[in-house]
Amino acid sequence: MESSDKTARQLYRELQQRPNRPHMPFGRRPLLVNIDLQKAYTAVGTFATAYETDPRQLEYVNQLAAAARARHLPVVWTYVAYLESGEDCGVWGTRTNTPDSLQNIKHGSERAQLDPRLQIDAQRDIIMHKRMPSVFHETNLQSLMVWHQCDTLIITGGSTSGCVRASVVESVSRGYRTMVAEECVADKHESPHFANLYDIAIKYGGVLPVVDVLRYYETCEPGAHA
Repeated sequence: MESSDKTARQLYRELQQRPNRPHMPFGRRPLLVNIDLQKAYTAVGTFATAYETDPRQLEYVNQLAAAARARHLPVVWTYVAYLESGEDCGVWGTRTNTPDSLQNIKHGSERAQLDPRLQIDAQRDIIMHKRMPSVFHETNLQSLMVWHQCDTLIITGGSTSGCVRASVVESVSRGYRTMVAEECVADKHESPHFANLYDIAIKYGGVLPVVDVLRYYETCEPGAHA
């Protein structure tokens, strides 16, 4: 194992400047999934579990969603919420039982609500309830990828070290080209944030500036069911 005094941010920036392999190319047609952009994680100053990395994150996410709709491509928003008993949170979320615990993001609560700054098209976008870290676990995301004939998954949301990473790993394991829009993901602390961007970029998929993802949307194949 190599040792270093460099921070995770420094390691990631060095990888950006000197990548050790070609960037993963985009595929023909993408699906955009925005992970858990709900008040529990976005309402900084209201909930202890909320965090912010790039202050323009939600603005950029809205731009990506608009670009996807313009090409008649799917936009998915996920959220986590649980039963009063917390039993559907499993061992993942029942390790603690405090007001800030995962299992206490209850259905219908303020913490479960998607951030009001998001520009969601209620007629066209897909709202997906998830319970575990990966967006694929016991959801219909795989079916949506097949229906829309998408070979690329574009990921935003949080947290970088949690649900984003879990979703990236499962996405590439299922054979999808997997891209993370850098300014559109966030974490509680910069060390896990940049460490996981580094891991994703070096092992699993692409980590790209949002401007590159927007440029891709201008040229990718339009939706199969436009």
